Amino acid sequence: MRAAWGLLALGLLVGGPGVADAATSRTQFSGVVNLNEASASELDRLPGVGEKAAQRIIQHRGKRPFQRVEELVRVKGFGRKKFLKLKPHLTLSGPTTLKVEQVAPPPEGKEVVAANN
Repeated sequence: MRAAWGLLALGLLVGGPGVADAATSRTQFSGVVNLNEASASELDRLPGVGEKAAQRIIQHRGKRPFQRVEELVRVKGFGRKKFLKLKPHLTLSGPTTLKVEQVAPPPEGKEVVAANN
């Protein structure tokens, strides 16, 4: 039993596969998705939205188009917390412009300050 705990502790200290990859890049989302016009693949690009959730959005809007982005919480699997995460990337008008990019994190010890123009 002690040996098992020792191996578990060693595994936690060393880290598993993918730990270094997670530290070297992060995902950045920019742009918006039109809830009433986006395809399943465009909806799937939203953070935390998978293929099944995208299909549920399409089914919902087929019955009744979204009048407000807040109506997304009426779709199964979308609660208030998930909606608040997605809200900056949702729209009901215009084209879908969402882009997903892998960006390198800032060097350690360096603080990144965004300038407001």
